[in-house]
This record gives sequence, C-alpha cells and structure tokens, in this order.
Amino acid sequence: MSTADATVHTDQQPNEVPLTPLSMLDWAVLVYPNHPAVIHGDRTTSYAEYGARCRQLASALRARGIGPGQTVATVLPNIPPMLEAHFGVPMAGAVLNTINIRLDARTIGFILDHGEADALITDTEFAPVVREALAHCDRKPLVIDVDDPEGPGGERLGELDYEALVAEGDPQFRWQWPGSEWDSISLNYTSGTTGNPKGALYHHRGAHQGAYSNIIACEMGRHPVYLWTLPMFHCNGWRFPWTLPAVAGTSVCLRKVEPAAIFEAIGNHKVSHFCGAPLVLNMLTSAPEASTARFDHSVTAYVGGAAPPAAVIGALEGIGIHVIHLYGLTETYGPSHYCAWKPEWDALPLDEQASMASRQGVRYLSVEETIVADPDTMAPVPMDGTTMGEIMVRGNSVMTGYLKNPEATAEAFRGGWYHTGDLAVWHPDGYLEIRDRAKDVIISGGENISTIEVEDALYKHPAVLECAVVAAPSDRWGETPCAVITLRPDAGEVTPADIVAFCRKRLAGFKIPRHVLFEALPKTSTGKIQKFVLREKVAALTDGEMVR
Repeated sequence: MSTADATVHTDQQPNEVPLTPLSMLDWAVLVYPNHPAVIHGDRTTSYAEYGARCRQLASALRARGIGPGQTVATVLPNIPPMLEAHFGVPMAGAVLNTINIRLDARTIGFILDHGEADALITDTEFAPVVREALAHCDRKPLVIDVDDPEGPGGERLGELDYEALVAEGDPQFRWQWPGSEWDSISLNYTSGTTGNPKGALYHHRGAHQGAYSNIIACEMGRHPVYLWTLPMFHCNGWRFPWTLPAVAGTSVCLRKVEPAAIFEAIGNHKVSHFCGAPLVLNMLTSAPEASTARFDHSVTAYVGGAAPPAAVIGALEGIGIHVIHLYGLTETYGPSHYCAWKPEWDALPLDEQASMASRQGVRYLSVEETIVADPDTMAPVPMDGTTMGEIMVRGNSVMTGYLKNPEATAEAFRGGWYHTGDLAVWHPDGYLEIRDRAKDVIISGGENISTIEVEDALYKHPAVLECAVVAAPSDRWGETPCAVITLRPDAGEVTPADIVAFCRKRLAGFKIPRHVLFEALPKTSTGKIQKFVLREKVAALTDGEMVR
C-alpha cells in the first residue's frame, strides 16, 4: 500500500493543528493543577489559579474590543502580571509587545506608535517615564495600571486597574487557537544602539518550537524552579514564560536583580535554573554573600552575551552553580545556540573547561541549519577553528521579519539565511566560537584583530571587572586596539602599563592595546556595551598618546 492511500483530505485535518505554546499551559493546569506555578513575595499561585487568571485576562481584553490583529504593550518588571500577559494576550488573539522598562520616554513613545498599541499594561513604578511617553505618543491606548504589592508604588495613569480588569474576565473562557501557526504571537524591539529600534515579529510556531528546545538545551526535567533574573521584556524572557508550563515548572519572580535577593531565593526556593548577562554573574561573585554561600542542590546559570572569564566560572562552580553559555539575538527569539557540555570536559583543568564553555556551541533543535560562511559568496568556511566567517541560521525560531521595514528584512534574510552579523570560527567538532561583530573587527597594518580575543585576555587580569576593546585611529597602522576597562572595587592601584604588560604575555604584539582607559562602560538599556559610543570617544586619540 502506498503512503498516498492513507491520506484523508478534509476541511479540518486532525493531524494538522497549528503549533502554539499556549496549549502548554492548558496541559499543566490539567495534569498539575495544585503545583506551584508562580511565587512572588509571600504569595504562591497554583497552576489552576494561574491558568484561570490568564483566561480571565484574555476574556476581559476581548470584551473590551481587543483581539486579533491588535497589540497589547507592557511596561512591567518580572512580576506575575508579566507572566500572565504572555498567555492572556495571545489567548485573546492579540500580539504581545513587552517594552524594555529601562528605555527613555521618547523611545517608548516611538514603540507604542510604531507597534500600534491598543492597550498598555504598566507598573506604577514607571509612571513618570510612561506619562511622558504617552504625552509624545500619537496613539491613545487603553492604559491599565499594575500596583504590585512588592513594588514601591506610584501614580496611576490609566482608567483601569489590572486586578479589576482580570476580575471582569471569565475563568472558563475558551480561547481560540491561532488561525495559522505563522500568526504573530509577540513583537520585540531591538536595542536600537543607533536610530530607532526595529520590531522583530515572532510567530506561534517559533515560540512553540523554541520553548521545547529550551527544555532540551537547558536539561529541564519535571518541576524545575526558575528564578527570573533575566528580564521578561528581553526576547520574551528567552521564551521561558512559555517553556515552564510544559514541564510544570515554578517561576520565582524578582522585581530587581540584586545579589542578596538572588542568593536568598536560590536557597529558600531550591532554584534549579536562572539566566542572565555576564554582569549578573560578576555581581554574584563580587557580592559579600559569595564567600559563605554553598548550595547542595543542582543550580545551573545560563549566560548570554560575552562568555564569563574563567575566574568567574570557577567562583560560581565553587558555590555550586554550573555555568552554560548561550548565544542568540532578538531576531532568533533569544538563544539559538548553546555550548552543549560533554562529559569528557569534566576532567579538564578549570581554565580549559572555561575555554570550552566560552564557545557559542551548537544549534538549538529549533534552528534547522547553521553555517559559518563568507557573507559575500555564502560559501561555508572550513571547520579549522581559524578561518572566520559570518554566522547564518535558518529554522523555526527565526523572526517573521521586521515590522513595517521590508528593506531591513530583505537584507537580514539575504540568500535564504538570517545574517547575524557575528563573525565566528568553526571548530572541527562543529562548535561555533564568536570572534567579533563584523563592524567591530580592528584592521591594524592590514591584520585583522578580534576584539573578543583581546577582551578575553583582559578578563584574565584579576583587577578587571568589565572591559571593551575598540579601534583607535593610528597614522602608522590605520587602527590600533584601545581597551576601556572598569576595575573591580578592590583592585587597588593598577596602571595602563600594568595592563599592557599583562597582555604582552598573552597576545601577539600587534594585538596588544595601544591605549588603556579606566572608566565605566556605556551600555544600552538591556546591558549591552555601546561600542559606538566608545569609538566616538577614542576617535581623538593619537599615536603619541599610546601606552608603551
């Protein structure tokens, strides 16, 4: 019998249901109704109550005319209403737009207009900046205030309180499946280091596939306890709001990322997983609590951005926190690659383990293909750990495109791949290792210098807390490396010459920084170092000011 004989064609195929992460919450409510879904302060919410509140939010939004094709924006920290919005808003058929709480009023206003927000759910703590944003905004969304009992309070800007809105809804509301799995589930704006940010559209299929990939990459068994140190406004919290119900996990909310609160939460709630930028790990290792904290249960920290230095990894391992490196972008729903740990690495010395852990690794299962290739010819580079190319991906967890920006979408998708703009080498074992952003490579006397390689060397210095390397102009070489360094509070006296001498033992001569500046690093609202600001700052440096 041929396979065609078994094909049944009807208007509604029972074997062709649009993929969406929303059904994962229904599963958790059915199977584990009494298991803790959310912990916030002294309050614990079960899955039964969590699911009912999400359906109430969806029902109330629909009753107020907000549904398919419309946008609900949020300006919220990591609190229960933010988790509920990840389900309640798309359950109403609307698109969720989580806005960065650290943005300025002008940018928030731009996002509200560009994303065509019909409703805005905002925490009263951020009333001053939101009020200013609304004043400069052409749209007049329905403003819904959240007065979090764990927050500092503040002015109410809207005509409606969040709890009153939820109370309007039906806890038995039957939310409707998306008509297509390619329908938008959320809208996430890039950090916008120059000009206005771009809005990356996520679809239900990508959110579904990415959620399951999180479970596999992060080795999440049943009932993990996840601490919200990563902002949920950032790439929908790397998809973890949708991931956790699929394993009946518990979300431990945290309004502010503070070392004492993190250590307390890990100990009190037996936290098994948390995510964050390298800055979060640096904060933990530098905190007074790090000297006495010891965890006797499994804790894994997933870090995005630059790989943490060996000293940080070693300090965290010493208190019982294992570190795994992730890599991704807003356009790939957050993590798209991870450094899958191999048992044989356990026997390596710590510095070699850190070297392995610093690689961006292999693709998530929701990414079907990854290549490191020449961006012009699209020819893959050899897997020799030396030849650099651009990381390109394609798969289910790649954005639909940039909202209202077909030119930028076409450029990003050139040649049938999403171009990340990150330059990497491909190791013989198939693991990726980023060497730089294409725009950050320093060309000195015709030689390409990876700023990441120089930064890795600097991070090995015990006095360095944070650093960034950018190109400074040189009459002789065209460009030379300039290191901008933030020292640890207990660093003592460190001079530029000390840094250069340290690098001389670890780098080829042409890669050693010719300029060393000690100061705080400028960052975006999501914590990314603004290298363009540093480039502008060092543009006036001359060869005569070099450190010898």
